[in-house]
Amino acid sequence: MQKIQDIRHSFAHILALSVKELYPDARFGTGPDIENGFYYDIKTKNPVTNDDLKRIEKKMREVLKRNVSFKKKLVAKAEAKKIFKDQPFKLEILKDLEGDKVSVYETDNFIDLCKGPHVDSTEELNPDAFKLEKIAGAYFKGDEKNSMLTRIYGLAFATKKELDDYLKLKEEAEKRDHRVLGEKLGIFMFDDEVGSGLPLWLAKGTLLRNIIKDYLYRELISDGYDFVETPHIGKLSLWQTSGHWENYRENIYSPIDIEDEKFLLKPMNCPFHVKIFKHKQRSYRELPLKMAEFGTVYRFERSGTLHGLTRVRGFTQDDAHVWCREDQLKTELAKLLKQGLKILKKFGFKEYSIYLSTRPEKYVGTDQGWEKATATLEQVLKDAKLEYNIDPGGGVFYGPKIDIKVKDTLGREWQCTTIQVDFNLPDRFQMSFINDKGEKERPYMIHRALYGSLERFIGVLIEHYAGAFPFWLSPVQIKILPVSDKFNKYAREIKEELKEYRAEVAEEKETISKKIREGEMEKIPYLLIVGEKEKKAKTISVRKRGKGDLGAMKIKKFKEIINKE
Repeated sequence: MQKIQDIRHSFAHILALSVKELYPDARFGTGPDIENGFYYDIKTKNPVTNDDLKRIEKKMREVLKRNVSFKKKLVAKAEAKKIFKDQPFKLEILKDLEGDKVSVYETDNFIDLCKGPHVDSTEELNPDAFKLEKIAGAYFKGDEKNSMLTRIYGLAFATKKELDDYLKLKEEAEKRDHRVLGEKLGIFMFDDEVGSGLPLWLAKGTLLRNIIKDYLYRELISDGYDFVETPHIGKLSLWQTSGHWENYRENIYSPIDIEDEKFLLKPMNCPFHVKIFKHKQRSYRELPLKMAEFGTVYRFERSGTLHGLTRVRGFTQDDAHVWCREDQLKTELAKLLKQGLKILKKFGFKEYSIYLSTRPEKYVGTDQGWEKATATLEQVLKDAKLEYNIDPGGGVFYGPKIDIKVKDTLGREWQCTTIQVDFNLPDRFQMSFINDKGEKERPYMIHRALYGSLERFIGVLIEHYAGAFPFWLSPVQIKILPVSDKFNKYAREIKEELKEYRAEVAEEKETISKKIREGEMEKIPYLLIVGEKEKKAKTISVRKRGKGDLGAMKIKKFKEIINKE
């Protein structure tokens, strides 16, 4: 059985062959397999649009019927230059390839510079298991200084059922798109004049952020954390000392000149926390010392990578750092892992994947230190009897880490919790504590974020629940709907009796049916209808989201229901 990657890569070549037959002047970039499908970058005299996809797809099906084979050849570079003399992008790619010979694949009258692998022939490709999806712009080699090409995306699977299942999942995902729901539910917005990747939080979104922050604040205070606040900018020299300027510069905004000194919008909070640790000499009796902050940071993301709340340029991390002695390291890591899983479960994430990320090519510290820290993280996972995957080279430059990726209701993975061991900052900032022998000793430092960032976490929550948050998390938990203006006063009295909950009164001059419809569209957990009958009986008529009418009841009975929930 062919690997799905080979199937998808082969479909990319069939796409290119079909484009060549329809657009003889086409110039080709690259065409790899990707998750769920493939793409090919092309340039044509008359630009390809989304309206052309059906015509190209039809041509691809014609090609598939011709039983076209995929033939691999090794050719000398000089010969390859002749083959691709009319393909400038292929010639550019050829320059970057090492060796005297290169691999090409011939598919009917299309020949491509490609390592493969592919299927043997189109007989192995199911014509009902692919679909061209969309087009987008893409710079050649991902460099904005290069030509802009048209990227044609396609979906491809081994069977029609797999394609159909994916399309259903995609349709459901589009209904849950947090970018659409976020604005519709009054949670956040973006504005071009403010800038891409910089969300504006509306009243309900700000309330949601505070609910999430308050929950974690209580958890961390009870666990012995100290909360701190740090500035949004700092001197460039701070991040030169930390090593971020050297190792992370591509994600940092250009320095700001202030009175002949250079400052940075902070890309991370940790150097500030180190300075707070160092503001006095620490004793071994103070360790572990735990410091937390809801700190807003700013990182440069290219406009093409921005995506709603899940990829932004300014975001707030639930950032915390733990400094401990060597004999405390394993215990503290185990606590953080347990705490991270507990909090994810609280928010309704019951499935997740855990990754142990190891030393990258570019790193600081000694090999011995990396091996010891990685082994400690791995032992913590084993002791907790958790299944995990190794992510080779996925660690940050200052240490290995554990990443927890939650799975939402559609089974999609999202990066949230991360726990990282750091060799870099304690050395660079000459951090120390006085040990039980009265000598200075270097502390171990752990970085951790449980939500990851409030922005991404809320984006994931919106899609996980399709905007229908559980009662405790809903910005508006109860909406009271008077059937006419005559009952506004009674509605306000009900709100007063429910003042320990987040309740609103809909006093707009609208029909009760419209108020109910709007309340349902706002995905509010409970709608309470009050009119003449309810006022006389001192009751409320209750509608529950997803369940409908629960009937009339006294406030006391309603409180029992929601308190249990």
